[in-house]
Amino acid sequence: MELYTPVLALGILAAGFAVFSVVVSTMTGPKRYNRSKLDSYECGIEPTPQALGGGKFPVKYYITAMMFIVFDIEIVFLYPWAVYFESMKLFGLVEMVLFILTVFVAYAYVWRRGGLEWD
Repeated sequence: MELYTPVLALGILAAGFAVFSVVVSTMTGPKRYNRSKLDSYECGIEPTPQALGGGKFPVKYYITAMMFIVFDIEIVFLYPWAVYFESMKLFGLVEMVLFILTVFVAYAYVWRRGGLEWD
């Protein structure tokens, strides 16, 4: 248990700081609410009345989010490869070229289908 004491202390400190920040911001922050502050944010699209069950979002929102995740994961895999490039030699190079090729095939597919065009 002694090994986990610093981790537990850091967790308690982080939780305390988070709770303290929320409490202080609600007590000291401005309390001027208006219609535009209470509206939901829709990424630059003018808010329109929606049905009770909610409206439909364009698929491009989800494609953009998935592309961000794919390229973010690609960067996560590129960092260790760059660090150990010398020790992996030709095997590491071939594997990374195949990995990047599959990512760019997906990118070209989305580009060709018009997923990157915002109308």
